[in-house]
Amino acid sequence: MLAPIASHLRPEGKKVLAILLVSALGLALFCAVAFFGGYRINMTPSEPLGLWRIRPIDRPVAAGDLVFICPPDVPEIRIARRRSYLRSGLCPGGVAPLIKTVIATAGQRVQVGHDIRIDGVPIAHSMIARTDGRARALPAHAGGVIPDGFVFLFSGFRASYDSRYFGPLPSSGVLGLAQEVLTHAP
Repeated sequence: MLAPIASHLRPEGKKVLAILLVSALGLALFCAVAFFGGYRINMTPSEPLGLWRIRPIDRPVAAGDLVFICPPDVPEIRIARRRSYLRSGLCPGGVAPLIKTVIATAGQRVQVGHDIRIDGVPIAHSMIARTDGRARALPAHAGGVIPDGFVFLFSGFRASYDSRYFGPLPSSGVLGLAQEVLTHAP
């Protein structure tokens, strides 16, 4: 298909076309290697912006772990995607993996009020918003004991959409630990 186009170009146009094709192929190869190597770009303010890497995890997820996680395709997540709280991606339901800190695991008690408390200990910067930026009601998680196989996620960013609103997520969705590679915290 490109041969008929190239045949009508001057020699310098053919050079430009060759450079563009080689550049496009190089970029595609770079993106494929980065994707399959576990590299991701974070463009949300919940964590620093920039290049991150998914590091394999060979142990159970623990409180304090910063993880990449795919949320399940459930109504709360679908609503969040429609409202643009979550970006498009390759996880179930068409959302991108989240980067969040695990603040509670199975057996721990989450209390939800004005803020979040884990086993009675208040979590800094965990105030619950009642509405989003467009004055739409935000659901608050009811709280309770985290069931086996689930984790409660949090980001200290004030407008983060995390387990405060959608509740605990299955730990089977954890893709790995989140490692900053080249980031910027605005």
